[in-house]
Amino acid sequence: MGSQQLLIGVLCIVVVAIAIFVGMEMFGAHSTESNKDAVTTSLRGVAADALQYKMRPKIYGGGNPSYAGYVIPGKFQKDDNGTYAINGSPSTSQIVLDGTSALNTAWVATMTADDSGSTSVTYAGW
Repeated sequence: MGSQQLLIGVLCIVVVAIAIFVGMEMFGAHSTESNKDAVTTSLRGVAADALQYKMRPKIYGGGNPSYAGYVIPGKFQKDDNGTYAINGSPSTSQIVLDGTSALNTAWVATMTADDSGSTSVTYAGW
C-alpha cells in the first residue's frame, strides 16, 4: 500500500509542475501581446497628435498642410510600455512613427500615417 501512495504522490507533483509551467507560459504570451497592444495604442495617440498638428494653421503653431516640422511632445515620447520616436523626416503627406517596447528593445512597432490620417502598422521582433 505504501508504494502506491508514493507513486500517486509523485504523479501529483509532476501534474502540478506541468500545470505551473503551462500557466507561466500562458502568462508570458499574454504579457507580450498586451505590451504590443499598448504600444500600438500609444502610437495611435501620437499619430492623432501629428494629424492635429498637420491640420492646424501655421499661425497657430501647426504645419498646415504638412507633417513637416512635427515634434513628438514630451508626454508622448515615453510611457510604461515603450518609447516613441519619428522615423526619418516627416513629409507633407506622410509621417512614420516607431514604438519600441519597454519589455524588449528588439520589439518595434512602426506606424505610418498618411495625408488623411489613416494609419497602418507593421511589427518587427514580436
